Amino acid sequence: MRSSAGLDERRKRLLFRAWHRGTREMDFVLGTYANEAIESMSKTHLDLFEELMEVPDPEMFKWLSGTVGVPPNWNNELVRQIRSFHLNK
Repeated sequence: MRSSAGLDERRKRLLFRAWHRGTREMDFVLGTYANEAIESMSKTHLDLFEELMEVPDPEMFKWLSGTVGVPPNWNNELVRQIRSFHLNK
């Protein structure tokens, strides 16, 4: 896990939430992505990331892993970046 040193309060909170989802799979998926991207996220992406934190783990894991299609309301650049980050590693 990356240090939150140097991050503003909003980014610190989101980084913590990304690593403390409730399931290990989602901790890993969102936490490792946040480690890489949180510092450079635009305000728009921060807003979307905050909204994404409200989606239940089982539902989100299915779309991020490619098991089911991403719902139209979540088919945005941020979700595509998270999927690509993990599927192309």
